[in-house]
Amino acid sequence: MSIGIIGAGNIGAAFARALARNGIAATIANSRGPETLGELSAELAPHLTAATITEAASADIVLVAVPWSKLPAALSGLPHWAGRIVIDANNPIEAPLFKPAELGGRLSSEIVADLVPGARLVKAFNHLFANLVSGDPKAEGGNRVLFYSGDDIEAKSQVADIITRLGFAGVDLGPLKVGGALTQFPGGPLAALNLVKFG
Repeated sequence: MSIGIIGAGNIGAAFARALARNGIAATIANSRGPETLGELSAELAPHLTAATITEAASADIVLVAVPWSKLPAALSGLPHWAGRIVIDANNPIEAPLFKPAELGGRLSSEIVADLVPGARLVKAFNHLFANLVSGDPKAEGGNRVLFYSGDDIEAKSQVADIITRLGFAGVDLGPLKVGGALTQFPGGPLAALNLVKFG
C-alpha cells in the first residue's frame, strides 16, 4: 500500500515524520518541485522520497494538506483518481490572516472532493496541531485521539489502519457530512482538541 503526500507545509511534513518514525515509506511533493524538499527527505531518509505532485498523487493513499487558496492549482491536471483514497487534511483557513474561507454553505471536504474526482475521500489529520501529529502519540498512559470520517467504509478502514500503525487512537465519526462538520476548522466543536483515549 503506497502512500503519497501533496503539500510539505506543517501538516504534510508532520504526517511524513510520523510515517518515518514508524518505518513507513512515502513520497512527498509540493508546488515548487522535489529539488526544494532535499532537507526534509534527507532528514527522513530512507523512508521519505521527494517527488512531483503527479508522482505523489499516483499512490494508493494520498494525504493532501495544501493552503486552502492553493488547493485548486495543486490538484488540477492530475489523472483520474480511479477509486484511490484521498485523505483530506485541509482546513478552510490559512496564515497569515486566518480569515475563514467562504464556502457557500458547504463543508470544506465537499469542496475538496470536487477537486479529486473519482477518489474515495476520508477526512483526517486536520484537527490536531502539527506538533501533535509528528510527536509521540502516547500521552498520560493512553493514546492521543485522531478523528476520521468518510462515506466509504473500506477506505475509512485503510486510513484507520494507518492511524493505528502510527500509534494514535482512531475514532470514527461516521459519514463525511457528520464527521467533516465536527472536525472542520474553524467552527467544528472537535477541531484542535487534544484528547487521549485510555484502554
